[in-house]
Amino acid sequence: MAVTVPRARTGVPLLGPGFVAAIAYVDPGNVATSTAAGARYGSTLLWVVVATTGMAGLVQYLAAKLGLVTGKSLTEVMRDRLSTPARLAYWAQAEVVAITTGLAEVLGGAIALNLLFGLPLLAGGLITGVVSTVLLILRDQAGQRIFEHVVIALLAVIGVGFVAGMFAAPPTDADILSGVTPGFAGADSWLIVAMFGATVMPHAVYLHSALAKDRGPRTSPDGLTRMLRTTRTDVTIAMTVAGAINLALLLLAGSLAGSSDVDSLTGTHQAIAGGLGDDFALLFAIGLLASGLASTAVGTHAGAEVMAGLLVRTVPMAARRLITLVPAIALLSLTGDPTRTLIGSQVVLAFGLPFALVPLIALTARRDVMGTRVNHRATTAAAWAIAAVAVGLDAVLLWALVG
Repeated sequence: MAVTVPRARTGVPLLGPGFVAAIAYVDPGNVATSTAAGARYGSTLLWVVVATTGMAGLVQYLAAKLGLVTGKSLTEVMRDRLSTPARLAYWAQAEVVAITTGLAEVLGGAIALNLLFGLPLLAGGLITGVVSTVLLILRDQAGQRIFEHVVIALLAVIGVGFVAGMFAAPPTDADILSGVTPGFAGADSWLIVAMFGATVMPHAVYLHSALAKDRGPRTSPDGLTRMLRTTRTDVTIAMTVAGAINLALLLLAGSLAGSSDVDSLTGTHQAIAGGLGDDFALLFAIGLLASGLASTAVGTHAGAEVMAGLLVRTVPMAARRLITLVPAIALLSLTGDPTRTLIGSQVVLAFGLPFALVPLIALTARRDVMGTRVNHRATTAAAWAIAAVAVGLDAVLLWALVG
């Protein structure tokens, strides 16, 4: 008698959450920091993108692993272990992260619409907020899988938009080899912190654990093993794509440096048009718009999961969108330098990162939480090293600011 293997056990449903989380790594904040790094220092900071992408891959896998093994998101597991005052304080900092994330993403969409159609930033921000809300309503109406497919399609648009220019102006082997060798060469400490905050995103950690928690049965040890293996594949492919996009942006900005003010998204767009042609500039602007729309929807989804996990409050996605959209629009109307505001938002995210990393690492290293799926000691050591880097970079920036 033939045995039918349930679809939930094939691993197919697990391909997708990693790509949704990966949107956070190609959002407008990443675009701004990668192009700024390339414009100022050429390929010197290429190694930062490589290193942080690898770090992000491990962090995202641990987040998904926690959800798969426990059947709970990171914030739900923390809710069970925190006192009420601590839980509320933790939620407050997570909301600051969500609002800051929303600012970067709405601002990126607004800049893209300005480049494409000449719309004022405020009008572009409102349109970005409305369209992203439609994407979230789609998730509520059509289901999580359809939402994931839409996000993956937008990721493909982002990839084409941002990578095409690099093929028209390919970097030299010498540039790549020099860039993957660690070194700072006088780089601004705040830019290094911004690159780290833009690449290892705190809200993606919360979201990925929530996306993975209800993926397939956990009753069979063999089934869980297959799910974890598929999740590693999902995360590896998704983070490789995101890392390649950021590398392409940095190298492209480095190759165009000097042709105009590449140290801004508008300047990068103009430099691409002048150096490579209007078609490539159009692709860049379309990629930036897709980045803003997709990341705004994903960021709002993450904020909703954090609220549901810590406060046990379920808010409709459209209402949740307003929570982060209103502050973003208010700040958008006040900003004088959109690109610098984008990069500054990534610095704020870097300060929020330890609040996601430390509990994630601690929980996945506990046998009473993970059972036999507890982290290997080497995995835990590597994860704590990443957390130490995050805290260390934050400390360096604080010292620089105070000094």
